[in-house]
Amino acid sequence: MIEVYIDGATKGNPGPSGAGIFIRGNGSAVQLAIPLGIMTNHEAEYHSLLEALKYCRQQGYKTVSFRTDSQLVERAVEKQYAKNKTFAPLLEEALQLIAAFDLFFIKWIPSSQNKVADELARKAILQNRGENR
Repeated sequence: MIEVYIDGATKGNPGPSGAGIFIRGNGSAVQLAIPLGIMTNHEAEYHSLLEALKYCRQQGYKTVSFRTDSQLVERAVEKQYAKNKTFAPLLEEALQLIAAFDLFFIKWIPSSQNKVADELARKAILQNRGENR
């Protein structure tokens, strides 16, 4: 099974944002730091999920287990419902991507267990055009 750790980070809220994705399984590990532009922290969390789902599909993974420290994202996916209408289209896109997997799991974990994805998300913030350290 492929384990996928995701995190979104924002400098300011809204502000320059990034997605951190750490994938391990099949004897290898992949680290992705993806700049997301300007958005809120919650939007960055959703976009980290979307980016990871797209990457996993491109790699042909069929069984994935996601880990996130965002209770908002984990609950929305589990309930297949986003209370905030701003997030509804992001959740809908995620659910469509999830449907393509044979098995999909998502689990909330404390931030202390998601440090690699967090570091990658913070690195991605700095990759946004014009962002200073």
